[in-house]
Amino acid sequence: MSVDLSGLLPDPDAQNQERAILSERSTALYTDLYHIDAAYIAWKSGQNGQATFDLYTRKAPFGGAFMLVAGLEPTLEYLADFRYTDEQISYIRRLKHYEPEFLDVLANLRFTGEILAMPEGTIAFPNEPLLRVTAPFMEALILESGLLRTVGISTLIATKAARLFLAADGRSLSDFSFRRAHNAFIAARSSYIGGCDSTSFVAAAMQYNLPSAGTIPHALVQAFPTEEAAFRAVAEAMPAYSLLLDTYDVKAALETAIRVGQESQERLGHALVAVRLDSGDLAADSKMCRAMLDEAGMSAVKVLVSGDLDEFRITDLLAEGAPVDGFGVGGNLGVGLGSAASGTVGGVIGAVYKLVWYEGDGFAARIKLAGTKSTTPGRKAVYRADRFDHDILQLDDEPAPAGARPLLEPVVEDGTFVAKLPPLPEIRQNAEDALHALPSPWTALIADAQYPVVESAGLKALRQETIDHFTRLEEAESARNT
Repeated sequence: MSVDLSGLLPDPDAQNQERAILSERSTALYTDLYHIDAAYIAWKSGQNGQATFDLYTRKAPFGGAFMLVAGLEPTLEYLADFRYTDEQISYIRRLKHYEPEFLDVLANLRFTGEILAMPEGTIAFPNEPLLRVTAPFMEALILESGLLRTVGISTLIATKAARLFLAADGRSLSDFSFRRAHNAFIAARSSYIGGCDSTSFVAAAMQYNLPSAGTIPHALVQAFPTEEAAFRAVAEAMPAYSLLLDTYDVKAALETAIRVGQESQERLGHALVAVRLDSGDLAADSKMCRAMLDEAGMSAVKVLVSGDLDEFRITDLLAEGAPVDGFGVGGNLGVGLGSAASGTVGGVIGAVYKLVWYEGDGFAARIKLAGTKSTTPGRKAVYRADRFDHDILQLDDEPAPAGARPLLEPVVEDGTFVAKLPPLPEIRQNAEDALHALPSPWTALIADAQYPVVESAGLKALRQETIDHFTRLEEAESARNT
């Protein structure tokens, strides 16, 4: 199947920079080697029945209760470009001694199955499928790493941004993470979905049509003989400009900024719009800045802060009464870092991709029994009752709960994309609306309880039936071997 994304994605011509290095725009090698090995074994043994995998997380990141779903557009781009090129087949041939017929299968492999997904900007909770994939086993299996990457990284960063958005409480947020981010394009896009108003990363701003923002670096100030000379150069060059105050002495810098700002406004009509603090006592210095600016009649000038910020630091600053108008957040956002306060390291969301249904031997339900890593069998649907009263996880052939809305929507059917993705501003607005609707117990930086996800009677019955089925098989096998 040749996939045409025209009209389905907001910007079908925009290509992720990382993908450009792959010949013929192929993402087929965005995988782990053991998936190719597993596909080979499945092909050789004839185990290629219709299979369903759930992509979900076992717990929310950063010590919170929720996740903000993102990554569906990168996922569809990944699927659209999933094909093995001649060059890649030649590489795989050299890599291992696979049978030639298997390489022919890979050369013609395209996704022909079904995908249901939560729309981007949806609030989700642990153990709910964010994505449900049904396809012949080889097709569904070999996509695992690529799907976990696009959905997992995007959802991690969007969730971090959402937590920052909630902590900032209406103040502006800017993504400063390009120099730290593990995937800067995904970071910028997901940060915008989660609540960042702008990004400093110019290529992402261009690719996704995002607002871009920035001030000036310390190096520019240092390059001039005096701080005043640097500030005057900025004011001369830019009709609207921001100044960085913490290169030498914040109070002296602010006095200079006020003087230069007043003179440039009067002489050139150039406006000082913001001052930024990047180090030091941000609470005390922001209070000093606000007071001095107001006293000088420059109350319209915003006070911005940056420098190793996260949602906990932002919360603390505002609790101290810091009169901050906006926050710039870098590495903690771009790599989804946790913190000591949350008791999480962060950096990964812990998403998993698990087989829950396999048609081939008469009993289709599949389960993994491994304590906290155990899985729930069956093709499942997710519903939300009364906004955020509770969610219901049930088998997809059970009747829909009264008054509840489904969270999984068809995205791909028979290998064809069927969902038109909304533009990023609409996704962002949906996310903001959902965050504002989320009750306070679930927006807490550290959640005291887990959001209620209720399992249906049918799902519980299938789990027990599946455990009993495979227990009997294991007991029978053990008896034969004794």
